[in-house]
Amino acid sequence: MAYIVPSEFVAKMVDAGESKIMMSTRDTLVRSFMAGAILALAAWFAVTINVQTGQPLAGAVLFPVGFCILYLLGFDLLTGVFVLAPLALIDKRPGATWNGVLRNWGLVFTGNFGGAFTVAVMMAIVTTFGFSTAPNAVGKAIAVIGETRTVGYAHYGAAGMLTLFVRAMLCNWMVSTGVVGAMLSTTVGGKVIAMWMPIMLFFYMTFEHSIVNMFLFPSALLLGGHFTWMDYLLWNEIPTVLGNLVGGLSFTGLTLYVTHRRTAPRRAIAAGTAPQAR
Repeated sequence: MAYIVPSEFVAKMVDAGESKIMMSTRDTLVRSFMAGAILALAAWFAVTINVQTGQPLAGAVLFPVGFCILYLLGFDLLTGVFVLAPLALIDKRPGATWNGVLRNWGLVFTGNFGGAFTVAVMMAIVTTFGFSTAPNAVGKAIAVIGETRTVGYAHYGAAGMLTLFVRAMLCNWMVSTGVVGAMLSTTVGGKVIAMWMPIMLFFYMTFEHSIVNMFLFPSALLLGGHFTWMDYLLWNEIPTVLGNLVGGLSFTGLTLYVTHRRTAPRRAIAAGTAPQAR
C-alpha cells in the first residue's frame, strides 16, 4: 500500500499548506466550491441511508465516499486548510504570512458555503417536487436535525455552547486526521482506507462539522425547520467553525509537526552506562 513514514508525510503537510496560501483566488474558490458541494451530496446520501434503513451505522460507514472523492480530486475543505495553512507559517516558508493564511481561510469558507448551499437548494427541490409538496421522509429528517442541533443547544445555554464547541473540536480532530490520511500512501487504495476510518468515526458520533452543517442547516430552513438563520449562525455555524479550528490544529497539525518535524534531541546515555543486551 506504499505507506509513507510520518517524517515524510508531515513534510508533505507543510508543502500543502504553502501551496494553499499561494494559490490563486480563482483556483481556491473553484476547489472549495466543489469540495462543499461533494461533501453536501455525501451528507444527503448518508441521511437517505439512515432514513431508509433505520441504521445510523450504515450511513456512517458510507458517508466517507464523498470525502474520499473530493480529496482524490484535489479539492479543499475549510477543516483541512485550518490545519495545513498555519504549518507553512510556523515552518517559515517564503511568502507564508498571517494575511495569507486568513485570506485562504476566508476564500475556502466562501467557496465551501457556496457549494454546500447550492446542493441544499437542489435537495430541497428534489424532496418537495419543486416546493409543490411537503418534504418527503428524507427532507423531514433533515429539518429535524436542523432544529435539534441549534435550538437544542440553546435550550441548555452556556452548557449547550460548551457541548457544541467540544463536539466541533472532536470532529476536526478526526476530519483533519482524514486529510492527513490522503498523504499516508501513494496508492489510491491506501489513501481511501486511511481517509475512510476517521471520517466514519466522526459521522457516526454526530460530531459537528462546519461544512456538513453548511448543507444541513440551510436545507432544514428551506424545508420549514422551526429555527432561524440567526439560530443557525449563533448556535451552530460560528461555534462549530471555531471548534473545528482549535481541534484540528491542536490535536492533529501541531502535534504531528512538533513530534515529527521539530523532533526533540535524543536522550543522552549517562557516562559509564552500557547499553543492555537484547
